[in-house]
Parts: sequence; C-alpha cells; structure tokens
Amino acid sequence: MNTIVISYAKRLLLVTLGAGILAFLLFFVLPGPWFSPALPFLFVFYYACSLISFMILNQSLQKKFNRFVSVFMLTTTVKLFLFIAIMIIYAFVNRKDAVPFLLNFFILYLVYTVFEVIQVIGLTKSSSSAGK
Repeated sequence: MNTIVISYAKRLLLVTLGAGILAFLLFFVLPGPWFSPALPFLFVFYYACSLISFMILNQSLQKKFNRFVSVFMLTTTVKLFLFIAIMIIYAFVNRKDAVPFLLNFFILYLVYTVFEVIQVIGLTKSSSSAGK
C-alpha cells in the first residue's frame, strides 16, 4: 500500500478514536436517548468509506489532475447518495431509533467530511508542488 494512504489511514484512525472517546464521554453526560445503538458501527462505516474514497482519489491523482477532479466529484456524489439511502432505510426499519441515529450520523458526517477535505487539500497541494 502507498505510504500516503498508510499515513492517511493512521490519521483517520486517530480521528475515529478521538470521536469515539468523545462520544463515550458524552454518553455519560448527556441525558437519555441521544445515542443510537448503531453508533459503534457508524464509526467503522465512516472509517471504511473515508479510506476507500481516499485511496480512489490518491490513485486518480497519480494519473492526471483533470481526472482527479472528475473522480472527486463522482466519489462525493456516490457517497452522498449512499449516505442518504442508509439514513432513509435505517429510519424506516428502526423508527424508534431514527432520531438518535440520524443525529449521530449527521455529526459523524460533519467530522469526517471536515477531516477529508483538509486531507484532500493537503494531498492536492503536495501533488502540485511535487509536479513543479
């Protein structure tokens, strides 16, 4: 595996552990139904989606920057539709847990999206400076 991807996977693991520890601590502070029983699985899901999309983006950046832009738009769109489908299906299947799940899903979406954007900006900057 590429060293850039390994480095990303390590930073992603740190973000995941940090968010997990924060969620664990908040579990004891916040009242009742703010946490979904599916939350641990959401961490795994977001880790996997983020890592896979970064691997695809990194691979496309190695070929051509114009291709990277197209692949970035495609992976973002596919992930968005996947996330919406998961939220809708889960909300219909588990109506009692829908609100906590959607809240947890959205908060993790924000955390991982901010992390991914920062990492992709760094990746494109390092790629453009290496190409000069």
